[in-house]
Amino acid sequence: MKKGQIMEVLSGWNFWGEGAEIGTKRGTYIQKITSYLNGVNKIISVFGIRRSGKSYILRQVAKEVSEAKSAEGVLYVNFEEMKFPAKLDKDFLIKIYEAYREFINFRGKPLIILDEIQEVSFWEKFVRSLHEKNEARIIVSGSSARLMAEEFESILAGRCISFEIFPLSFEEFLLFNGIEFSKGDIILKPALFKEWMTSYLKFGGFPEIVLEKSEEKRRRIVENYWETIVIKDIEKRFRVRADEYLRAVGRFLISNPSSLISIRGISREIETPLKTTERFTKYFQIARMTNFIDRFSFSVKEQERSPKKNYLTDISFFTLMGFRFIENLGKIMENVVAIELLRRRSLWSRELEVYYWRDYQQREVDFVLKEGMNVKKLIQVTYASGKDEIEKREIKSLVKAGEELRCKDLLIITWDYEDEIRVDDKIVKCLPLWKWLLE
Repeated sequence: MKKGQIMEVLSGWNFWGEGAEIGTKRGTYIQKITSYLNGVNKIISVFGIRRSGKSYILRQVAKEVSEAKSAEGVLYVNFEEMKFPAKLDKDFLIKIYEAYREFINFRGKPLIILDEIQEVSFWEKFVRSLHEKNEARIIVSGSSARLMAEEFESILAGRCISFEIFPLSFEEFLLFNGIEFSKGDIILKPALFKEWMTSYLKFGGFPEIVLEKSEEKRRRIVENYWETIVIKDIEKRFRVRADEYLRAVGRFLISNPSSLISIRGISREIETPLKTTERFTKYFQIARMTNFIDRFSFSVKEQERSPKKNYLTDISFFTLMGFRFIENLGKIMENVVAIELLRRRSLWSRELEVYYWRDYQQREVDFVLKEGMNVKKLIQVTYASGKDEIEKREIKSLVKAGEELRCKDLLIITWDYEDEIRVDDKIVKCLPLWKWLLE
């Protein structure tokens, strides 16, 4: 492929040419990523579950920087471009960079965004070389099952800052549905937010599913995502032969959100070999389809031996693949809270650690939020619309955990109840889910 042909292709993606479609802006990610383009030069790596919107966010970053500084100073390359050669390697990557330098003739330090970089063999040599020469700011992204965060950091040897992209938050979900609101609306229009909250819990936050209005098409899309993750991401990468075992493990995980699980328990339930179950469960974590949260304990050994809490990165895998919605609203709400906590950790507080708490009497608290040596907040999630619907054991567990972990910030996230509950000298705050998500 000649340099002139390469530039013709690139002009359709870049804003010094025709530019690409950027979709609905996801301002929080744009702001966070662009903030790291100043100061010390670090490679920014972006990863996340398939179809979470990584490529659109990177195009939005490209446009933001193009408009703020110079369009000529940004090079965006998507390596899934069908006009590129079937086999891509670092030599082709060097050719792209040389073509950009020759044709655009930008004299400063450009921003280079390399999207779906896993398609290029030995890409890391090019990126490391450019970074060490301090020639450019670089953002790379990859399909999560082939280039997860840990692999980016290993390949780039301490040179990078990683960002995980999640499906839409509730606030983004509203914006994608054309709902603009002010802080005052949160107080004045609760019925509006409760209505949209139900839709968010039912359909999840994958951008394509949110924009699609046909429920039948939504189901087909999420089924296609499932097949893509299982087949394209996991089977091909890890060369899985026991396809029926892989699918059985995956189906178990998506059918048990917000549930305590153990490898031995999964193996026994679905009658798969223990080592195979352990390996396949890890693959679904690598693909970012599921997230495990550990039990809180000051003993690392006890943490490792205890069951994990299983949370799906997007609840649509559960709600749109045949599982009952109304009967499982409590679990669905808890799953949404878990992913929101992980999203906030990725964006705002890398020191935040998320656990669940359980004592010897089986009293349980859904979430323990820890920063450094201190437990900052304890959270229970319950499908309750009034004080009398909140089970006493949930309040008692929260208070007991607060005493044991020396934490006074106690919160119950409800469906539609807001108030404070006093228990002796303790105050338990209650807040509706939709309002907590918009904090």
